[in-house]
Amino acid sequence: MKKSAGAAMAFPMLVPSHVLGLNGQTSPNNKLNIAGIGIGGMGFSDLRSVATENIVALCDVDHNYAAQAFKKWPQAARYKDYRVMLGKQKDIDAVLIATPDHTHAVISVAAMQAGKHVYCQKPLTHDVYESRRVAEVARETGVVTQMGIQMHATEGPRLICEWIAAGAIGAIRDVDAWCSLSYYPAGHASWSPKWMRLPKDKMAMPTGLDWENWIGPQTMRDYHRAYHPHCWRAWWDFGTGMMGDRGVHTIDSIKWALKLGVPQSVSATCVDNNVDTHPRSAIVTFTFPARGELPPVKLTWYEGQTPPRPEELEPDRRFGGAQGGILYKGSKGKLMSGYLADGGRIIPETNMKDFLPNRPKKTIPRVKGGHHQNWVRACKGMEKAGADFQYGAELTELCLLGNLAKKFEGNELQWDARNCKISNYDAANEWIRRPYRKGWNL
Repeated sequence: MKKSAGAAMAFPMLVPSHVLGLNGQTSPNNKLNIAGIGIGGMGFSDLRSVATENIVALCDVDHNYAAQAFKKWPQAARYKDYRVMLGKQKDIDAVLIATPDHTHAVISVAAMQAGKHVYCQKPLTHDVYESRRVAEVARETGVVTQMGIQMHATEGPRLICEWIAAGAIGAIRDVDAWCSLSYYPAGHASWSPKWMRLPKDKMAMPTGLDWENWIGPQTMRDYHRAYHPHCWRAWWDFGTGMMGDRGVHTIDSIKWALKLGVPQSVSATCVDNNVDTHPRSAIVTFTFPARGELPPVKLTWYEGQTPPRPEELEPDRRFGGAQGGILYKGSKGKLMSGYLADGGRIIPETNMKDFLPNRPKKTIPRVKGGHHQNWVRACKGMEKAGADFQYGAELTELCLLGNLAKKFEGNELQWDARNCKISNYDAANEWIRRPYRKGWNL
């Protein structure tokens, strides 16, 4: 059966035996045994969101950074190496992964191949090949998967999808999306590396840090606090920059509402681009073909800056949300939302007031309890996961192609999705699949 763009994928094929009732039916009163991998930052928040279940194992390469999780779940077994955990502890049903981007793929694949259900933070992977491979393993193993784009489970994106499908602003051929933050010191200070090229000074290794496993499949380098624990997102080797951080969240609702696949082409212009870190700011342009009756679309992503303010927006109103937003430009009007699609408004406000009495009925199923609990219930066979790895991989691929365009700014890269390559600029293809350090593979 053909799946709609807004629908979740197949029901789980594997359900842990201990959550099954006497007649083989899933019992919502039984609990999953969940392990956390990467639990010092976002992973700690993820674990709290599934605290309805049994937290049986905690894994982090930095036990000092993970101290708050160890304190909250003292009964859970502790590990530094996820491979040791997966091999040793057989009672684990599902894992939450919130490590730096460059280790998402290797850990997700290992967990799925071990028969565990997987929730992995966005973006799903660090390069395009990894996205394809992770989606492939998810299909092969049949475990329940979810990418951590928590707003996908909320009301705002659903309303936007329903309004656009009902023709509230007509046919959409052009969309602006943005995040005004920057990783540089002038931007988001708490994430800003103080060194925008590779650091030359030496730093002592913090006690309790397993640097070998933090580096994972990447080329080994000396420890430096420019990378861990807070600044890894800004480095090409470890993070996916603002495109993979905020872009995945923001573009999610656009992809969903407009039924976008992967782009035909992508290009970029950047400010302060370099070989080590993501740029200070960038504008990335994606083009998408027609999809059935839907027209071609140009999507422009702005990071570290904002797009031109629409003339229809009243002078006293904020453009988008506090840190970014989306502007859908239709043949009959414009629709604006915050960067997480946290509720949209047709602009100007007079048009919104005219629309409200005739707004469409709610047709997309709503999620109770949030994104994490949706995954928990899916693991128990009770419902579908809303952003499984098939959806997550395609969304991640889109954003990673945006990063690829930054690497080769000034060139319009033509994407051959069938063959997973850039068709008109061969030098870019070495970044589709990055080499792994010896001992690491998918």
